[in-house]
Amino acid sequence: MTNKLGTTLIPVFEIDIEILMHLRFMKKVRAEVSLYDPIGVDKEGNEITLIDILGTHPEVVAETVETRFEKKRLMDKVRHLTRREKKVLELRFGLNNGDRKTQREIAKSLGISRSYVSRIEKRAISKLAREFTMEGCQ
Repeated sequence: MTNKLGTTLIPVFEIDIEILMHLRFMKKVRAEVSLYDPIGVDKEGNEITLIDILGTHPEVVAETVETRFEKKRLMDKVRHLTRREKKVLELRFGLNNGDRKTQREIAKSLGISRSYVSRIEKRAISKLAREFTMEGCQ
């Protein structure tokens, strides 16, 4: 398609497709998204970031995101523990449902001594600490 001057015009839908393809490419290439990346402009022409539209104080959002990320990292490491170590940590620190148990309560439910629960807990935490140290994220 050309205009009166003979210049080739690109239909609007082709521009939209190019933009969409670029966005998809960037999504694949980029491993992380910042809450402070610009996502558009408001009526006055001011840049809008993701943190602006979340409607929450930036520190709270950042802390929530960081907490979720750290919990996921921890749970990935916990999966490598023995079944008993995993169970003790889940009960002791409420990793599944937030309900924390004492060593005495765990011992009673598992039919073992409180001191054995303490040793299992200590061993599991040591393993996790080693994993995080090896990862360089102590």
